[in-house]
Amino acid sequence: MSIETYLIYLGTVLIFFAHPPGPSQLLFIGSSMQHGLKRAMPIMAGDLSANAIQIIIAGFGLASIVALSANAFTVIKWAGVAYLIWMGIRMIRDATRPAGAKPTPSGRALFRRGFMTSAANPYAVVFFAALFPQFIDPTISVLPQVAILGVTYLIIDGAILLAMGAFASRLVAALGSKFEKWLSILSGFGLIAAAIAIATRSDAEPAQ
Repeated sequence: MSIETYLIYLGTVLIFFAHPPGPSQLLFIGSSMQHGLKRAMPIMAGDLSANAIQIIIAGFGLASIVALSANAFTVIKWAGVAYLIWMGIRMIRDATRPAGAKPTPSGRALFRRGFMTSAANPYAVVFFAALFPQFIDPTISVLPQVAILGVTYLIIDGAILLAMGAFASRLVAALGSKFEKWLSILSGFGLIAAAIAIATRSDAEPAQ
């Protein structure tokens, strides 16, 4: 892979992230507002861990197996939709509780939420499997190139999550608990909207 190809890949990934927050980003933003940026870090760790597994699966070409098994893909898709709707409702419910009644989840529970929210999108593996070959030189070893592309993606994803979480935390500190409540409710509805978008997307469409 040449440096020119790598720079084009960087630009492509940055353009990909230039869209409204996805489910994992909404979850991290909501948790950063409710519990603070530091407390929400396990969610980011869970999200990036799921992405890393999806990248590995794509790198080994298992995405084609998923694509061939329509029934398995459909089951994964609807399980993910149900999970995202459940998380959205839970976020809305937590945001509307009195301040003293809001639960404080453990780091393990937050990691699990981050991991499951990212893993709930069945299109991610297909996305990585479609993205990486555009930037890989088939004349040299493929796996090191997949590793470089994957690590780069995870670093950019993590940096964007940190920026979003820090911004959300500072907004809450500046504007108060009412702002946190309503933005958390909007984030919950955003998760539900993301679930509906996955549910209504044609399987032939590329992942977002």
